[in-house]
Amino acid sequence: MIRRIIFSLFAICFVMALAPSTASAQSRTWVSGVGDDLNPCSRTAPCKTFAGAISKTAAGGEINCLDPGGFGAVTIGKSITIDCAGTNGSILASNTNGILINAAGITVTLRNISINGVGTTTGNGIRILNAANVNIDNVTIENFGGASPSNGRGVTIETSAANVRVTIQNSRFYNINFVGIHSVPTGGSVILDVDNCTLERTGSTHIDLRQLTTATINRTSATNSPTGAGLTLELTTANATVGNSNFSNNAIGILNGNGGTPTMRIFNTMITNNTSSGLSITAGQVISAGNNIIRGNSGNEAPSSNAGTQ
Repeated sequence: MIRRIIFSLFAICFVMALAPSTASAQSRTWVSGVGDDLNPCSRTAPCKTFAGAISKTAAGGEINCLDPGGFGAVTIGKSITIDCAGTNGSILASNTNGILINAAGITVTLRNISINGVGTTTGNGIRILNAANVNIDNVTIENFGGASPSNGRGVTIETSAANVRVTIQNSRFYNINFVGIHSVPTGGSVILDVDNCTLERTGSTHIDLRQLTTATINRTSATNSPTGAGLTLELTTANATVGNSNFSNNAIGILNGNGGTPTMRIFNTMITNNTSSGLSITAGQVISAGNNIIRGNSGNEAPSSNAGTQ
């Protein structure tokens, strides 16, 4: 009898020892510059890194930052929010991706953080391989030094899923050596919304929509790309509506049709002081809805046609 009781107690203890891997996941976790990833990531016992906190955060939950710190690169494979409002939460991504998002059907929000590539040549700020929805809000991405189709980008969207929605708002991209925002899905489709963003000093194109992308770009400034374009639409399956924006002091302000016949609609947009061309239409069409300023460039190609407003 006593032996059976001892065995039962041992079995209960064994089950309880296994339980924390699932039951201890919290809806909200915390990181701190003086935390420890062995902690439970509570407010009073925070973790040290985003990678340490994410395993202890329930799907759909949120990671917050208690104080300033560098919280490390992280791979995200479930719905989650990372928000460092009220403090300076950052990621130093030396020769790696700052944030990698890769899981079908997930919703990810990244808010109030900075990602610094420290000039290294491998990696990107945020790389999206698979997701349903990604919201990037008040994020600074800078100093990614790569110069190849797989490195040196601020945000890159490479999913093959259908109807992947990516929103980038209130964000800044600086000193990105290849492409600031790169939509290059391998299949499916991307719906991209860029609003109130600033892109400065990119080595190639600030915003490059290569294929399978429908974009809305509003209140966005893309300037100071001495060898590239402010905005490029490439293949036939890339389309964009652009308003209230500025594409100046680049080699080309807007390039439409680099290898395909995409369609762009522009209104209330400034394209000026570009050293090669303000508006370059190699194929496809750029339709103006009016109030655009295309002046002071080395070349000033007119829009394909004008569309009336209603």
